[in-house]
Amino acid sequence: MATTTDAATTTAAEAAKAVTGAAEQAGGGLPNPMHQFEIVRYTHWSLFGYDASFSNSALSMLMAAAIIVAFIWFAMRNRSLIPSRIQSVAEMAYEFVENIVKQTAGEEAMGYFPFVFTLFMFILVSNLLGLINIPGVFAPFTSTSHIIVTFAMAATVFVGVTLIGIYKHGVGFLKLFVPSGVPAVMLLLLVPIEVISYFTRPVSLSVRLFANMMAGHTMLKVFGAFVGALGIAGIAPLLFMIPFTGLEFLVAFLQAYVFAILTCIYLNDALHIHH
Repeated sequence: MATTTDAATTTAAEAAKAVTGAAEQAGGGLPNPMHQFEIVRYTHWSLFGYDASFSNSALSMLMAAAIIVAFIWFAMRNRSLIPSRIQSVAEMAYEFVENIVKQTAGEEAMGYFPFVFTLFMFILVSNLLGLINIPGVFAPFTSTSHIIVTFAMAATVFVGVTLIGIYKHGVGFLKLFVPSGVPAVMLLLLVPIEVISYFTRPVSLSVRLFANMMAGHTMLKVFGAFVGALGIAGIAPLLFMIPFTGLEFLVAFLQAYVFAILTCIYLNDALHIHH
């Protein structure tokens, strides 16, 4: 999985570099595909010496939150035994995440379902917002293509799960790092590996989401630039963009799913200490 992500990121970076070089040779005729990830500050605020400016990233995240709240409220405002189409979609999303939590972490983890559901919906909507472009009205910005955003979510999961494990098991939580049925001499090697593996969870969780979103959106921008630059010959990259855009919608869903299911796996480790 990590190899695929690294390869995708490398491919996107190389393609972006090629397009940028072509743009410079053509006098800037082609857009830089990396500009879509640029943070634009709408206000310049400072809080206790830290930059608290309101930016396009913050706006994108607020829009994602507002869309989720509006969707759930609108879907369930007139709920009935015979659901409407939009109520059915909301219930499908609910049941989908519910099954992830129950099947991965068990019934005991249902107390944390609201958090996992919110996380899944926020990542999904944030990913999809980056694929919507309304010229002159809305320019897409994918907040999940920034490592600081994905790492903040991953760190929240990591710290939360660790605190849950310590609260539930106390010192017994350390058994998570000691594989059962292993000779004592092997523990000298395996325990450090388990500890390192545990503390790299937020890194892998955040980089996986960030790298996939950044790579995919960069590739779309690259081929979009070629469509306009090649004129009639641009039909070739255009034909490629159609299925690739569909693939990006699928990736947007899959990355939200992977983030949610890994959160549940980590939660299961905290609730049920076993090896």
